[in-house]
Parts: sequence; C-alpha cells; structure tokens
Amino acid sequence: MSDTVYDVVIIGSGPGGYVAAVRAGQLGMKAAIVESNAMGGVCLNIGCIPTKALLHSADLLEEVKEGKRFGVNTQGVSFDLGGAMKHKDSVVKASTDGVNYLMKKNKVEVVAGRARLAGRGQVHVTLNGGGERTLTGKHILVSTGARPRPLPGTDFDGQRVLSSTDMLNLKEVPGSILAIGAGAIGLEFASMFSAFGSDVTVVEALPRIAPNEDEEVSAELKKAFDRRGIKTLAGAKIEGIDVGGEKVVVSLTDSGGKQQQIGVDKLLVSIGISANTGGIGLEEAGVKLNQRGFIEVDGYMRAADGVYAIGDCSATTPWLAHKASAEGILAVEHMAGHHVSPIEYGKIPACTYTNPEIASVGLSEAKAKEKGYEVKVGKFPFSATGKARVLGANRFGFIKLVADKQYDEILGVHMIGARVTEMISEGGLAMTHEATGESMLQTIHAHPTLYEAIGEAAHALEHGSAIHI
Repeated sequence: MSDTVYDVVIIGSGPGGYVAAVRAGQLGMKAAIVESNAMGGVCLNIGCIPTKALLHSADLLEEVKEGKRFGVNTQGVSFDLGGAMKHKDSVVKASTDGVNYLMKKNKVEVVAGRARLAGRGQVHVTLNGGGERTLTGKHILVSTGARPRPLPGTDFDGQRVLSSTDMLNLKEVPGSILAIGAGAIGLEFASMFSAFGSDVTVVEALPRIAPNEDEEVSAELKKAFDRRGIKTLAGAKIEGIDVGGEKVVVSLTDSGGKQQQIGVDKLLVSIGISANTGGIGLEEAGVKLNQRGFIEVDGYMRAADGVYAIGDCSATTPWLAHKASAEGILAVEHMAGHHVSPIEYGKIPACTYTNPEIASVGLSEAKAKEKGYEVKVGKFPFSATGKARVLGANRFGFIKLVADKQYDEILGVHMIGARVTEMISEGGLAMTHEATGESMLQTIHAHPTLYEAIGEAAHALEHGSAIHI
C-alpha cells in the first residue's frame, strides 16, 4: 500500500490520459499516471501520428512524380518503405519523448505497469519491472483506449490478415491489398499504399465509402479514387475469407447482387474498435458498460462514484484523439471543482488524411434535413480557386456550407481537397460561436489561399452564387 494519496490516478497515457495529467499538474493536483506500454498510447505510437507520417511520405511521392507539371524534372524516382518507416519511427520517438517531458514538467508520477481497480479509490498495479503496487486516489480516471476489432471468425494473424497496427510494421510494399471498411482508417491506408505502388481495393458494407461524411463528399472521394486506380465496392457483403492458399481470397456479394472473389496479398480489416475495458475491475467498481463493452458516462465524464472515463474506452463518440483530450481536461477540471460545461459532441471536427483530404464538422445536408431543418447550401469548387491551380490541386474538391434557412445559422461545414484538414478550424470556430452565413460572408479571406473558398461558399450560401463561378 502506498502512503501517498493522489488527487487523481489516471489509467492510460493516450491523448486523453496524458492531457488530463498535464491539466491536473497545472491545477496543482497531485497526479499519477499508469501505463503498461510506451507513453502516448495508441495515437502517438500506433495510430494517428505514425499513420500521418507515412501519409506524408505518400503525398510527397505523388507530388514528386508530378514534378514535370511544375517545371521540376525528376528522373528515377523510387520509393523506399524502409526509409519511410524510419522517418515514421523518428516522429513517434520525438512525440513520446515529448509526453515524458510533459509528465516531468507537471510533476506527474509515471508508474510503468498494468492497472486494475481494486476497491474505492484503489488502483492495483502489476509493475513492468516486477512486483506490485497499490495507488490510492481521491479520483480515478480510466483512459484505457481501444484496439482494432477483427472480423467475426477471422482473427488478425499479423502476416496476411492485418490490423491497422500491423500495417505500420510492414517490411515491403504488398503487390495487392484489400481493405474491409471504408471509414477513415481503411481509406487512409488505401490512399497511402496506392501511392506506394500497391493494387488497392476497398470494400464497404454501407451504401457509400466515407459513410459518415456528407454524401457529396463521399461521391467526390470515389471520383478521386477512381482516377487514382483505387477500386471501391460499396454496399457489398462479405461472404467468406479463405487464408489457406497463396492469396487471401475474399468472397463477397456486390451492391448489384453479383458474387465476386478477390485474391490479394494482404487483407486489412478496419471495421471499428473494441474497448480495452475487460479484466480491469470496472464492474466491481460500479462502472456500467454498454452492450459493446464501452463505459457509460455522464456529461462530466463520471462513470461511477469517484471514477471517470474518457476517450476511446468511453461510450461517447466520435472516437477521436482531440475529443479524448477535451474530455480529459473537462474531467480533471470537474474533479478540481471548476465550473465546466458538457462537450457538444456534434461540433467536433473530423479529419481523414486521404488524397484528397476530407474534413467536416457539424451536420451533413441529409442529417440536417432529417432533424427537421429547412436548409440552404453554399458550395465552391477548388477548380475555380487560383491557389488550387497553383498547387495543381484543382482536379477535385470543394467547400460546402449547410445552414438553417430560417435563422441563417451554420449547421455544418464539409470539405474535400488539398490541405482541408488545416482549414476545418474555421468551420469549428463557426460552429462553436454560432456563426451565420452572413457573418462568414463578412469575414474577409486572404487571396490567394485555399481557404478563400470558404468565403466563396458563404457568398453562394447567402446570394445564390459565388463570385468566381
């Protein structure tokens, strides 16, 4: 038993847990964080950061190959997956080192081991170096994250049936890949490995790829993927997977009812996540799990008396790193007695780092209509944007604003095109500040930039037509 009583004991050091620890330190709280693996959790080690590092390599490769368009003559351009992986690993190390520094700076005690709730205010830790320790906390914050979910009946084998984690450790570029699941993970790896030289197919059970995005965005991404040679099969049902031969053979029925068999070198399964909530004493602590094993919480992230839960292990969605960080700050401030407001989950931006990129916040046009709004829409294509022409990024993409016709309030902002993941911040600001189409129109956007397309879309929203089309 430890003699130290912590204000908060945090289980898990992902972008929810470590940010919560930093905020606790800033507030003068005595905090401990328990982590069995590398600091930074999935996001920094086997998720967001390494994936985006490899996607940058993919984007750079495609841009170099098109250098002749811009008067940059390149010959003998080749790709070295080992070099890209080395860059990825260096980015990961710098990120995890940064988290370790933040723990020291904010006087957070790091305990390396596997944690389990062991009674009120008690966390039992099986230490990585051997031995055991029990931490006592006034509050416990569960931030254990999640892991890739396999297809029923087909487990990940790390060789040919791969999770997103496995994809980050490939030693060579596969000749062919099939991704099951056309959400952000499946689409990003499809975009990445197509650039690296793989023959890529994406299969999605729902009627369209990128099913959580606005329908017009999904359609635009399909056009871009078609041009790049990435095959997409939406509305398809997987009938079986055979891993016994030279190829992994996926049997499916497509949207037209036709049966197909596709043989590939590697199968990526990206159908969702499973919460890391089993075997850590949650039920004994009075924590309720939903049917899928995610932790039920209230608006202040409380899961039970003295227990909070945040991030991918909680039932709150979307499961995004920046959402977890916001929840971590909210939970710790609530523990400290600060006035906090529950998170408005409908105003959290989402980004998909395909080529072209996708970014969105708020309601799609269809969702807004489902909720009973009479909507108006303003759109502007990157094909008519000077900066997009300069970058050679004018083949695909647009900005789309969805607003309430009665009160002019912005309900959603949807983007597809070059660098839109950096531009969605204006959409997020618009949503949190209850901006109107008129206020966005009155915001003068610099020229020449990509983001001036937002101003053009606002002009289309308010006046029925943009200036430059």
